[in-house]
Amino acid sequence: MLVYSSSIDLSSRTLRFLTGQLAARRAKIGTRWRRLAVGRQALLALAHLRCGDTYAQLAAGFDIGIATVYRYIREAVEALAALAPSLAEAMRTIREKAFVLLDGTLLPIDRIAADSPYYSGKHKRHGMNIQVLADPFGRLLWASPALPGSAHDLTAARHHGIIDALTEAGLKCWADKAYQGAGGPVRVPFRGRRLKGWKRRHDTSHAKIRCVGERAMATLKDWRPLRKLRCSTNGITDMVKAVLVLHHAST
Repeated sequence: MLVYSSSIDLSSRTLRFLTGQLAARRAKIGTRWRRLAVGRQALLALAHLRCGDTYAQLAAGFDIGIATVYRYIREAVEALAALAPSLAEAMRTIREKAFVLLDGTLLPIDRIAADSPYYSGKHKRHGMNIQVLADPFGRLLWASPALPGSAHDLTAARHHGIIDALTEAGLKCWADKAYQGAGGPVRVPFRGRRLKGWKRRHDTSHAKIRCVGERAMATLKDWRPLRKLRCSTNGITDMVKAVLVLHHAST
């Protein structure tokens, strides 16, 4: 197999952060020896999480077995996911914002048509529903645990307690038409394609404010595995949490 050098568009600070977390984990469980040093394991995990390199590619590049690659990546993801803030913890930071943007996205998964709970009628594909909170500049603040793709955005937001948390904080929130009926501080556009007068102006203004939230979605999907997840659906929440922690560590 041919092997060549490549690069990862992350700062060395991100590598040092993950190296520190893995070193602490190894010390905690009393690891005596590993095939790769902790820094190399961190680099391997980042290559997978950021670039989507497959286990086979990483095994060849780092000269280890595929099973070892799987264990190293899973260990890194679990270590990072444990650091992810809950919604209540994230609200301490979010409360300081003038307002927030709420949106949902579907992370595609490779599932067969029989897996109906994961099929999104809106997107016409299988996936997992993720709710995202962003600041007024579109910077990613928090991402929810994953729910099956058939879940409606409003249902998912209520399930995670997002609406209640925003209401309690008295924080204004801009969202799209999928959140009609959310109530509380959630502001949504009017329905209809032929709106006139102040309603049309309201929707135009609303769209200008909300559109920057797409930046948070793009930030999340800059991490290539989230563009098409091939892992077990049970591990997707940890994957999203790990990405969130790494994103905040790199900014």
